[in-house]
Amino acid sequence: MRNSLQQRLEQQQQHIDLSPLLDVVFILLIFFIVTTVFVKETGVEVDKPQALSTQKLARNVIMLAITNNGEVIYDGNNIGVAGVRNTVSQLLAGREQPVVIQADKQVPTELLVQVLDESKLAGAVSVNIATIK
Repeated sequence: MRNSLQQRLEQQQQHIDLSPLLDVVFILLIFFIVTTVFVKETGVEVDKPQALSTQKLARNVIMLAITNNGEVIYDGNNIGVAGVRNTVSQLLAGREQPVVIQADKQVPTELLVQVLDESKLAGAVSVNIATIK
């Protein structure tokens, strides 16, 4: 009888409780989801011009794209030049974020300047043009 009781106690002691491990894994998962920065891409592929003086910007930026067809794209939607001011002003909403314009090589300078002006008029302090090194 003593041996059987001792065997049962040994079997119970060999069991590993995984509950705390699962709790820690879920807490880490929630931490990484909350701290991840999501960048909204423009949704179109643009052939950017080259520049020697490129620098990386923060990940929290407003991305606009100008295609070679003259379309101004934000988040996959064609907003046109007329929609730039309204879109940028809503996205800024009291906080300061840089605006990055991904313009195709073939975009006329006039269109690029119009988008730059509309972004500045919307309240953007920093407006940049995306290039490749």
